Amino acid sequence: MSRKTSEPKETRITNHPILTFNRGKKVTFYFEGKPMQGYLGETIAAALVANGIKVFRYTEKHKRARGFFCAVGKCSSCLMVVDGVPNTMVCMEPLREGIRVERQHGRGKL
Repeated sequence: MSRKTSEPKETRITNHPILTFNRGKKVTFYFEGKPMQGYLGETIAAALVANGIKVFRYTEKHKRARGFFCAVGKCSSCLMVVDGVPNTMVCMEPLREGIRVERQHGRGKL
């Protein structure tokens, strides 16, 4: 029995009754070394969720998983390491070609 490999399922909203989505150029970025696709103009968090990534960081004391929560820069659930810089709020950070994103463990040290 052979197993088929498939592309990740597209999880972005493409049709909406009152909103339109003007997507920029398709770009490649890297999450923990794995290449992924996203669009210029969207946030890193949106691109990660569209690629099936739901856990963005783990808390320091209890190692609890945190993900996309407020999406407006008011909480700290989406803090990640972006191009080596910890504590980057990826719900507010625009996606760029070739950036490297890593999960953050704990508070993030400079």
